[in-house]
Amino acid sequence: MQLSVQVDDKGGVISVQGDVDLYSSPELRKAIARLAKKKIAPLIVDLTSVEYMDSSGVATLVEGMKLTGKYDGDFRICCLSVGVREVLELARLDRVFHIFETREAAQKGRS
Repeated sequence: MQLSVQVDDKGGVISVQGDVDLYSSPELRKAIARLAKKKIAPLIVDLTSVEYMDSSGVATLVEGMKLTGKYDGDFRICCLSVGVREVLELARLDRVFHIFETREAAQKGRS
């Protein structure tokens, strides 16, 4: 898994490439925690290049939502593959997360 982080006056975006699983999710968790510590809002996780996510990846996203909630931030995810969307729907987390089709929509906060 590879991450790139961009922060500007519009918030922060973590772009993820590769699988998010038991082995790689701690790296994503650290990136989210660093931005949350700075109270970046909105904090967007762009999953364009993620085809597979296991339960530890889902737990990392839930933790990100909780961390941003501590400072009334806004945690958003965007650009889900079919596989990742199915995992979130199966756990019914598609009703909990702010999910956007594109990064631009996530930045604007509109579906």
